Amino acid sequence: GKPLRHRRMLAAAVRYYRKRLKFTQEKLGELADLNPKYIGEVERCEKTISVDALARIAAALKVELGDFFCEVPE
Repeated sequence: GKPLRHRRMLAAAVRYYRKRLKFTQEKLGELADLNPKYIGEVERCEKTISVDALARIAAALKVELGDFFCEVPE
């Protein structure tokens, strides 16, 4: 079925903050110590992300964890 709203919101926020810094999925993966393929799957709502992985992404993107739960521009 369709991914839940909070998953879509998270995916959009990760992509938004990543692109804002002009990071590729590879670069973000490297900085967050996560597989870039996994970053892509999270951004496409194909994978559920753990709080730990999300915290690593937040640190790499220099944003607060809570920023991922706010609406971001498309």
